[in-house]
Amino acid sequence: MALEDTLKKLNEFDINDIDFSRVGVWPLAGRIVLLVVIAAVLMAGGYYLFIKDRYQQLEFAANKENELFTQFEKKSFEAANLDAYREQLAEMEETFGALLKQLPKDTEVPGLLDDIDEYGRGSGLTIKKVQLEDEQVGEFYVELPIRIEVQGGYHEFGAFISGIAGMPRIVTLHDFNIEASKDGGALLNMVINAKTYRYKEQGGDEG
Repeated sequence: MALEDTLKKLNEFDINDIDFSRVGVWPLAGRIVLLVVIAAVLMAGGYYLFIKDRYQQLEFAANKENELFTQFEKKSFEAANLDAYREQLAEMEETFGALLKQLPKDTEVPGLLDDIDEYGRGSGLTIKKVQLEDEQVGEFYVELPIRIEVQGGYHEFGAFISGIAGMPRIVTLHDFNIEASKDGGALLNMVINAKTYRYKEQGGDEG
């Protein structure tokens, strides 16, 4: 019966009948409502003061965990493929070494110029000039420009260029310029800017 009476009083409770200056003599229903309001305020305040920060910290920790897990997966993959990476590195070093061997040393440059001259004459061309120009120093290599001036026909030019392209040393050809001979004959003049390269010793002086 006591519970039924309490529920009945709650149903009949009207907040306008409450005198807030006399809380101590409020009816039971009013005091129950007040306790419910106070409890709700305390719970909301506790959430914003304590629990909300904990949720933010938990979210930050979860994100950090995902980040660390991603890094762990990456490191695990790299560790599992370490041998393959080492093999690739060894292959790259071997290839790089083979390329370096194709770069002429200082003492080989005169011989390279002689080879170019020989390829030209062997192709039936008249060699007018094969001249080494000023070096261009890069970060890892030194570029050696060579100006080539020859005279002949298209077929001879083709044979000459093919011969240079097949040389064991790296020689690249740039800026072709072909003009009719000034003497009015059937011969043509060709100017090519060729480039070869020399490995730059790190920490060494380049003269």
